Amino acid sequence: MAKRSILKDYKPAKEGRIPRDISELTEEEKERLKFLGLDESLQRVGAFVQVDAKPVLCRRKTEGLEILPITEALKKYDWLSDYYWKLLSPDKDEFTKATAEDLDDGYFIRALPGVKITYPVQTCLYIRTEKVAQKVHNIVIVEEDAELNLITSCTVHPHVQSAFHIGISEFYVKKRGKLTFSMLHAWGEQTMVRPRTGVLVEEGGLYVSTYVSLYPVKDIQTSPICRLVGEGARASFVSIIANHPGSKIDIGGEVWLEAENTSTEIISRNVVYGGENIARGKIVAKSPKVKGHLECQGLMLSDNGIMRAIPELDSHFYDVELTHEAAVGKIARDEVEYLMARGLSEDEATSLIVKGFLTVKVEGIPPSLQAQIDKVLEATKLGF
Repeated sequence: MAKRSILKDYKPAKEGRIPRDISELTEEEKERLKFLGLDESLQRVGAFVQVDAKPVLCRRKTEGLEILPITEALKKYDWLSDYYWKLLSPDKDEFTKATAEDLDDGYFIRALPGVKITYPVQTCLYIRTEKVAQKVHNIVIVEEDAELNLITSCTVHPHVQSAFHIGISEFYVKKRGKLTFSMLHAWGEQTMVRPRTGVLVEEGGLYVSTYVSLYPVKDIQTSPICRLVGEGARASFVSIIANHPGSKIDIGGEVWLEAENTSTEIISRNVVYGGENIARGKIVAKSPKVKGHLECQGLMLSDNGIMRAIPELDSHFYDVELTHEAAVGKIARDEVEYLMARGLSEDEATSLIVKGFLTVKVEGIPPSLQAQIDKVLEATKLGF
């Protein structure tokens, strides 16, 4: 008997409460999006917002940058078919298959050759309707010698709890290109999330990914696959996770070092208040003269949670440098008492320690993106 798809419990995003444009969102909704970075007062060179199944905002403010709904881009550019479903297979699992069969749009973003776009492009994939399944496909291309900084905020309506988000993303970084991709997620307590990501980095290119999830969510499972195919290509993956009671978060990252002098770093910081947390990382050396490092740290704040660290190193050559370290522990009591002696309550002291633990300064992230990540961390209650 065929296994019943969990997606059958959700209605199509096309049946959602979709506004005609972004101005129809309520003030409460706008404040939620603003908190995650969609703020007119900030310096953004482009923006894309999709509500359920419909893009409601798509604009750019600089030359050398293209932003389009993916459905429009596929009609406009015949050559885009050479990038569509090329890093991921529609048959990978039921979620990729469902997206290939019934797409709810997504974004296409391209930095043209030689264009350095230092200010961020902001995107937002927003679920406004209870019990819908949003299925998007995104393609980002950074051409040769170009640079792009992208912030993606994914969230639900303040009063939506149960929903399903599937995000298919394919990222291409051409020779000497640079892409920083920061994901700030704030889902509902009963939201299911299935990102599926493929990355290809050519000679001398750099890809930097930061994933932040600090709010309760039902279930997240993702493990981006990144191929470094050109000499000197680099990739960095950082995940910053708060795991709450009732949540299952399974976050990974897999990097294939396929050319000489390629290198990668995968860093995971996890705070477990409850639920189940799985931190995975895999580095595969498919070429000599490569370097890779895995680092996973977990902080347990409850006896009611589970933390698993699963590092994996796979080498096909002897002339490589692959390392990993993993640690799971608790907050030292003397650190809490030290802060309490200076006037903080126990909860305030714990929150301060947790925020320090989760603060990771990532090489390659511009100050504007790091500031947005720090803002979300600072505004989040991370005590008991």
